[in-house]
Amino acid sequence: MQSETKGYLSCRRWMCLLIAVPLLVFLVAGCSRRETRVEVSDREQILYEGNGGEPQELDPYVVTGVSEQRILMTLLEGLLTQDPVDLHPVPGVAERWDISPDGRIYTFYLRKDARWSNGDPVTARDFWESYKRILTPSLAAEYSYMLFPVKNAEAYNQGRITDFNQVGFKVLDDYTFQITLESPTPYLLSVINYHSSWMPVHLPTLRKYGDPYLRGGKWTRPGRFVGNGPFVLAKWRVNDVIVVKKSPTYWDRDRVRLNEIHFMPIESDETEERAFRAGQLHITEFMPLTKIDFYRKNYPSLLHIDPYLGTYFYRINVTKPPLDDKRVRRALALTIDRESLVADVLRGGQLPAFCLTPAGTAVYTCRTQLHEDVAEAKRLLAEAGYPDGKNFPTVELLYNTLEAHRIIAEAIQQMWKKNLGIDMRLVNQEWKVYLDSQRTLNYQICRASWIGDYVDPNTFLDLWVTGGGNNETGWSNPEYDRLIAEAARTTDPQQRLEVFQKAEAILLDELPMIPIYFYTHVHARRPEVKGWYPTILDYHPYQYVYLEPTTN
Repeated sequence: MQSETKGYLSCRRWMCLLIAVPLLVFLVAGCSRRETRVEVSDREQILYEGNGGEPQELDPYVVTGVSEQRILMTLLEGLLTQDPVDLHPVPGVAERWDISPDGRIYTFYLRKDARWSNGDPVTARDFWESYKRILTPSLAAEYSYMLFPVKNAEAYNQGRITDFNQVGFKVLDDYTFQITLESPTPYLLSVINYHSSWMPVHLPTLRKYGDPYLRGGKWTRPGRFVGNGPFVLAKWRVNDVIVVKKSPTYWDRDRVRLNEIHFMPIESDETEERAFRAGQLHITEFMPLTKIDFYRKNYPSLLHIDPYLGTYFYRINVTKPPLDDKRVRRALALTIDRESLVADVLRGGQLPAFCLTPAGTAVYTCRTQLHEDVAEAKRLLAEAGYPDGKNFPTVELLYNTLEAHRIIAEAIQQMWKKNLGIDMRLVNQEWKVYLDSQRTLNYQICRASWIGDYVDPNTFLDLWVTGGGNNETGWSNPEYDRLIAEAARTTDPQQRLEVFQKAEAILLDELPMIPIYFYTHVHARRPEVKGWYPTILDYHPYQYVYLEPTTN
């Protein structure tokens, strides 16, 4: 913010100052201040939100990022939705549900006033066809495994059965939908109420614009996208803005107070913060590391550091030497000073990650831990044939465009150089290219993160099964796969956690990934944004969000 200017300045000198200082929060017309964009939009109930990089796509069964998930939750609604305060499951398209005594059969009773944005009723058949689509092998949906608790879902996805009627989804009538599980799944309702893999799509629209069982259909564009959520897709200008408007057909439309949401794809956290400071955004996705202390001191009410169930880590392509040697991977993991990284670099309340699963995830805390041990790391590297880093080839460390990722990568690059005598070359790619490089294993070490899809250790540990859609490391371990499958069948809560302990111990021994820190969500948010609560999954149902203009 700019300080007050003394009264003797003329209007001409005001205008000269404005030309000289491009980052002023307030614009001047003559001698009076114009309203900022957010001040105008407060009255109009239009929310402007920073959303990270340009979305990969808006097909709920193809996307993998948080920025895409955030938009999709405005456009689509599943059987359940979320309470805005603690995210516990509440009625969505299903107005109520029953669970059988053995915990294997869920029956959902759909509301008859649920509508698609083109006016069609939302029926049980829509969910049946949608789940068939995500499980069809030709779509190659990374998140198809989210439906694997359902009877025969994995077998259908892997082509072991070809009749979808054998999968545990059943249409009892137009407004009654039943799900039968392989075994009781404690987190099922939580994942149904949150993740895009359980959202429905409008198959008639998909068929109109291509083969619904292949990627690349053109149905996700404005004027074509048919959803059933509280908002409809109104505009998508690539690398500029995605606009959603309040849906006139949504069953709970009277609750929705926002008229529009403008999702702004801004990859640079510095640029995003400047836009926030200039009154162009209500909420940022990130806060630059260099600005956290400044906001703490000068604008503490605008800085928000919320809990966040997520882990920042480096994926390792174990198919490429020298990283195919677990001694090398372990040497890298043991020479990261995580405590100094979170204290001196990040400064946002993050915690050092000595394992993958955040402590306290559904009462689970990993017993196997990594610790900094430079002497052991040097021994391992020498044993692998690289004493003091001699003859170690230069390895590329890939990260997507964001200033914080660069700063973290540079800090770790220096740690590896100092402790092991090895060189890392940093490679930066924009979001879509980075995702493709990760998916195709066109990298050596890759910055990554995982935000829990539900509050259970399974959301972190089932990533690494052989062939898993989000494994993307080339790593495979049959015993690990067996333990994750055993955990899915185990009904005793304590025994189930013990199985996860064994699985994570294998993961931390093999190290196809290197955990670095546990997240907090550090961002800026204006005080007029209401109905926005700090939640551990950083999920905020927009049908409850509204703007309350501040009085000057």
